[in-house]
Amino acid sequence: MKKKDLEIELERVPRFEDPDPSLEQYITPAAIAADVLFNAYARGDIEGLKVMDLGCGTGMLAFGSWMMGAGSVVGYDVSQKAIGLAASHAASLNADISFRLSDIGGVVEGADTVVMNPPFGCQTRRADRDFLKKAMGSAECVYSFHMAETLDFVKEFVGKHDRKIVYNKTYKYDIPNTFTFHSKEKHSVDIVVVNIR
Repeated sequence: MKKKDLEIELERVPRFEDPDPSLEQYITPAAIAADVLFNAYARGDIEGLKVMDLGCGTGMLAFGSWMMGAGSVVGYDVSQKAIGLAASHAASLNADISFRLSDIGGVVEGADTVVMNPPFGCQTRRADRDFLKKAMGSAECVYSFHMAETLDFVKEFVGKHDRKIVYNKTYKYDIPNTFTFHSKEKHSVDIVVVNIR
């Protein structure tokens, strides 16, 4: 599948119907998801492997992994509404993806690769740390989204867990006016996607 075709397919992933600000429920832009997953595929981290999407929301990274030929895909999220939307979309595509309702602490299985766009910790301090620890404890290979300004912290954090960032790429992330506390039509931030091994 070409990257542009993957992006087009990912544009069909459902959006949050009633996003919860405390969970930082922002949809991962299809263009960014497609680029990250295409690069992961090129590095041999998707095709034929078990991929887990932690904090999957409506399933953007899970669906992309499935489309890129993952052997099996599991998505976890604490939101029943998000899991319901993801499962409904999976059924419409006849996609063999398991979506499971659980907080990050309830994830006990492992995978070959974890892909995740976790909470950045803007609403709940340190929320990203729990996701990083779980991801690193679940897989040898992790692709994770973070605020670009926290890259040095993430490097230090993963280093303390005997891991290292072998690749990172920065993207411009346009956050739409979603919640009442948003004062602008949209707000652009720099995010970084890291590959931890």
